[in-house]
Amino acid sequence: MVKFLVLLIAFTLLMPVSVIASDQAELLKKIETLSKELEKLKMQMLDMQRKDEAKEQRINLVEKKAESAGADNISSWLEIGGDYRFRFDYLKGDIPANWLGYGGATTFSMQQLQQLGMKYPNLMQMLMPLMPQYPGGFGAYITPVTTAQSPKNESIMLNRFGLNLKAKATEDVQVKARLLMYKVWGHDDVAPVGGPFGNAYFADRFVTMDGNLGHIPDGARLRVDTAYATWSNILGAPAWFSVGRRPSTGGIPTNIRQNKEKTGTAGVPGLLVDYAFDGLTIGYAPDISSLPGAYAKFCYGKGFDSGYRTDGNTMKDVNFVGLNLVPYETDNLRLELQYQRGFDIFAFPGYGDPFGLENKNKNIGHIDWWGTVISGTIPKLGPGNLNLFFTGALSVTHPNDNTYNAPFIYGVKANGSIETIYAGRYGLLYNDPAFGGEKKSRTGTAFYTGARYDILSTGTKIGLEYNYGSKYWIGFTPAGDDLWTSKLATRGNVFEVYLIQQLNKKPIAKRGDAFVRLGYQYYDFKYTNSGFWLGEPQKISDLNLNDPATVQMFAPVKKAHDLYITFDVVF
Repeated sequence: MVKFLVLLIAFTLLMPVSVIASDQAELLKKIETLSKELEKLKMQMLDMQRKDEAKEQRINLVEKKAESAGADNISSWLEIGGDYRFRFDYLKGDIPANWLGYGGATTFSMQQLQQLGMKYPNLMQMLMPLMPQYPGGFGAYITPVTTAQSPKNESIMLNRFGLNLKAKATEDVQVKARLLMYKVWGHDDVAPVGGPFGNAYFADRFVTMDGNLGHIPDGARLRVDTAYATWSNILGAPAWFSVGRRPSTGGIPTNIRQNKEKTGTAGVPGLLVDYAFDGLTIGYAPDISSLPGAYAKFCYGKGFDSGYRTDGNTMKDVNFVGLNLVPYETDNLRLELQYQRGFDIFAFPGYGDPFGLENKNKNIGHIDWWGTVISGTIPKLGPGNLNLFFTGALSVTHPNDNTYNAPFIYGVKANGSIETIYAGRYGLLYNDPAFGGEKKSRTGTAFYTGARYDILSTGTKIGLEYNYGSKYWIGFTPAGDDLWTSKLATRGNVFEVYLIQQLNKKPIAKRGDAFVRLGYQYYDFKYTNSGFWLGEPQKISDLNLNDPATVQMFAPVKKAHDLYITFDVVF
């Protein structure tokens, strides 16, 4: 009985343990299931978090692109830059006594007529039969200047502003443009006939024209200096085609004294051309290991459009073609060759006669030019680099029978009335045959050389230049960066010395720079009409007041000085 009770009690006590054990097993199973669900949920949450982070990164990237759309994306296809220049000049010149044309009238004395008859028999043969009709005698539409003059401008100040644009349109096509404003302090009008700021001494400064527009002072307006499109890598070849208002001014080596980088493959030799052309270029740059940097190009430009051809307009368009070859170009040595021809050169630029004689424009012949440029740098010569250059050129005229005619000889009738009986004729570098002139080809020569030493530690650059032009030299350079006249068109000698001091400030703009340039130019003219092609140049020292055949269309400057200082900022 006792044993039975013990077993019963033991069984009773063991029953809850087994039941509890069964419940615990079930609970553990549920816990394990929940743990798996929890782990699965955790993994899902981590996956969602990763997706959210990736999405956030994409959003941030899009936002950054959107923020940069107004800056970085534009700068990847559009570049804007430019320059500003303040310039101050002290100008002084010397003019000998001379006959100045068409400003008045003077009557010949009998002695003068006899002297003319001895020297110019052809003229007298024409005049003598007319003497009975003009008992009052003969005269000339010229004003004798019997005393020397010394024109000067003691303080001319100028502002020049240029704005440069470069836009990439497609992978291999881009457009470049440059706008220019150039004005004299105190003037805001287009240069009148008679020249900007009263410079009536040289043809290239006498009046604004297409070739010097924006390069001589003509008021506070932006002119389109260049605007052209270039297609590169044509059909995958190292060739290019460029068309528009060409970068044909400020060419090598004139950029050295202006402290500017040379104009890539688009530039031209500055001694041969400094003229703002509308035209086109086709170029090719082969990869020849023995001729690094070599390229060649054909250039075409229109110097004047004559308008509609009618019976009353026989004027032809003035066209230019050129072949440019650069057989070798490295950082330290460059060789350039060029040939160019001007067809049907005009008597004067534009449609209106700038001399006020109401002449119709005419084509007076063709001109050929040949030239070469050698330039280089000797690096690390002492404390700096030495830049050297030499350029030479040849011009050859091919005149026709067309001339610019100006009233020259008049006769005085018995009643005192005056009428023109003979017009002086001026052709392409030849004078009226009645005054001993001869229509023939003329050859002119010129050279231009210089050096600039750059002291690297101080940003100081010291330059010296010299150029010479012969009697018949014609430089097609009316856009030259000089005030008296383009020095490279001078028939005579020009010396120039200058000092450039860069400010050596940290650039903010991509091409940021600022410098001061102090310089002095001395012109020693040997022959008249530098930069002009009408009439035969005459030796200035031979001008004779007793010989009206030495009449000049411009007052012949013999010596000229220009002391200048500029402040240039490039951005």
